[in-house]
Amino acid sequence: MIESSNETIDRGPYTVSIRRGRLLSYLTIGWNSLEGFLAIGAGILAGSIALVGFGVDSVIEVSSGAIILWRLASGDHREKLALRLVGISFIALCVYIAFDAAKSLIYRETPETTYVGIAIAALSLVVMPLLARAKRKVAARLNSRAMHADSRQTDLCAYLSAILLGGLILNAIFGWWWADPVAALIMVPIIAKEGIAALRGETCCDVGECP
Repeated sequence: MIESSNETIDRGPYTVSIRRGRLLSYLTIGWNSLEGFLAIGAGILAGSIALVGFGVDSVIEVSSGAIILWRLASGDHREKLALRLVGISFIALCVYIAFDAAKSLIYRETPETTYVGIAIAALSLVVMPLLARAKRKVAARLNSRAMHADSRQTDLCAYLSAILLGGLILNAIFGWWWADPVAALIMVPIIAKEGIAALRGETCCDVGECP
């Protein structure tokens, strides 16, 4: 009876964390689906490769959220595979951004000013850090490296939001078309490092020690 009672007590917080993890994943999927649709549409209209790239990043974020939902539904035995799948999404994002930024610089692709894109980037810069912090808290409670890796991808989305916002504003005010692709290229090594770590079954720190 005592063992049964202890198990109930131990599983209670775990079950709550699972529910919160699922809610955060649903929020990630919903938010990034809308963000991706708007960013890609606005990017095509404005001729902004960076904005289209940001929209593609949002699509990858949707896949990452779906992977975490799958992991939470399948249990701990899917942890390593889920972590590797998140790592693959990191690498896919890294390759796309590197190619896109290099292409923009080579062909001197100058985007038009897009206030819709500026608004999307600014809003994402506020929402993504909050979502990433909430994910890390749940990841620590579940001892899930896969979910922690997913939170890092959400962090990267926030970084890309800042880069995109800076590039769009500099282009709008000073006509510095090259600012966005150059900043995006700076992010590539950081993204690649996170992707390789996830593929190896690692994260930037031990889950229990992450803030």
